[in-house]
Amino acid sequence: MLKKLTVLMILVLGSACDRDDNMNSTSDENTAVNAEVSLLIHNATIYTMDPQNPRASAMLVSHDGEILQLGEGQSLLMAHPDARHLDLAGNTVLPGLIDAHGHLYGLAISLSQAPLQGTTSKEGVIRILREHEAKLADGDWLLGRGWDQNDWPVTAFPTRGDLDSVFPDRPVWLRRIDGHAGWANSAALAMADRELSGSWQPQGGLIHRNAAGDATGIMVDGAMALVQRSVPAISPELLQASLDLALRQLVSNGLTGVHDPGIDRSVLELYRRRIESDQFPTRVYAMTDGAGDTLAWLCENGVVNDASGRLYMRSTKLYIDGALGSRGAALLADYSDDPGNTGLLFMPQDELEADIDRVLACGYQVAVHAIGDRGNRTVLDALEHVTSRHPGNPGRHRIEHVQTLTAMDLPRFAGLGIIAAMQPTHATSDMYWAGERLGPERARYAYSWRSLNDSGAKLALGSDFPVEEVNPMLGIYAAVSRQDLQGWPEGGWYASETLSREAAVRGFTLDAAYAGFMEDSVGSLEPGKRADFIVLDRDIMQVEASQIPATKVLQTWLDGERVWQHQVQ
Repeated sequence: MLKKLTVLMILVLGSACDRDDNMNSTSDENTAVNAEVSLLIHNATIYTMDPQNPRASAMLVSHDGEILQLGEGQSLLMAHPDARHLDLAGNTVLPGLIDAHGHLYGLAISLSQAPLQGTTSKEGVIRILREHEAKLADGDWLLGRGWDQNDWPVTAFPTRGDLDSVFPDRPVWLRRIDGHAGWANSAALAMADRELSGSWQPQGGLIHRNAAGDATGIMVDGAMALVQRSVPAISPELLQASLDLALRQLVSNGLTGVHDPGIDRSVLELYRRRIESDQFPTRVYAMTDGAGDTLAWLCENGVVNDASGRLYMRSTKLYIDGALGSRGAALLADYSDDPGNTGLLFMPQDELEADIDRVLACGYQVAVHAIGDRGNRTVLDALEHVTSRHPGNPGRHRIEHVQTLTAMDLPRFAGLGIIAAMQPTHATSDMYWAGERLGPERARYAYSWRSLNDSGAKLALGSDFPVEEVNPMLGIYAAVSRQDLQGWPEGGWYASETLSREAAVRGFTLDAAYAGFMEDSVGSLEPGKRADFIVLDRDIMQVEASQIPATKVLQTWLDGERVWQHQVQ
């Protein structure tokens, strides 16, 4: 009996010693945490996007903007009474949203031009152009973006004559909503760097001509450069003011990150200067503008990873085809509403493979624009051939848009580890006419988010702004409903391709971060990550889907600092 009691006492004492050691360790850790804590957010519904800890009601943030702990509010309040407390009154918190395909520089440029989005007729375009012209000096070009003939009563492309009658002398150049076609008047066409009449066509482009062989004013894809090269550069002062407006749009809509596809070194340096002057309240994952000079510079100098964590470049943007709205997307068969036209393939597959090889040889990610089913197949084939030659490349290669696939090609994304970088609002913008372009069989495999997600492919979601609106709530709504803001069509357009709310939000957070090699620092709310988060006025995981577009971002935080606060009117 004595022996048994002795053993029991040893076990009890040992357990007590273990508890004391643990208590001392916990006390030391709490002391360390208390010294670091800057902010305690509590009384919130926090969706972390961390599968191991999906919900919390409170979050601790350090002085340098790192997340320290998530948990239950009352216990954290008691443990950290000296922290700066932020009571969110039960509002919803999400990780900062990331637009995986948005043109920040392009948005800034568009904000300096005539805004033609939403116009429903040529007359509406002309009215806005007249208003914008009043702000211009003599000799200035009249520039604009956003027209879409598919939204007009007569959906045929306009002509230069429509502009000449109102603007006979001032050059006018208007980019279509998708950025893949331009509409010029005669004064602008006269500035082109070669004669436009005849029967020739540029590589990967189309000059629309009349029966006499004269240019009508519509230039598609590769033909646009013939006029674009003559457009004067934006002034530095206007560019800075426009970039201010663009950045404000991002943070006010809850975007703490954007993947900016296709920028050159001058834009990269513009961003760097803004960061150095503390005037850049978001993160940019940048892609070079093709496999030319900017890529060569990047290969020579290495990955751009700014110490601020706000600028990162290790990717290249390439193109294989155009857009569906301007019939430039490369299809395997004729457009259903334009017999004889299969769209534009910008280069043969061997040239695309050479460009991809150049990117992968430098150890970088490649992202290729592909919209038509032929375009997507060409890119998948090229990636399959080239990636095998670069086993040390980190991968995560992407196809941007992925709008039209075939049943055969859809599972190849998961099989090859290709990220589908898609924009949900493209489907809800295009659904009124996409069926006529593609026919019912091809439309069934268009904008196939659910099928790709279910196949195991990663979806990185975005908007393609300024093609679509910046607001990511519109993208989340489109992803879960496949309806417009009026709830059309009932049940959703090809509703089997809707995403769950969790998958939609993950596409704008953790999976977008993964697509930019940033998932270790952003994309979810976890200890050790940066405190990028947003506060919403409603719980988008629970409210009726129809309420999601009206969601207001009350606050946007980057690195533990508030960069946006909604002002009650």
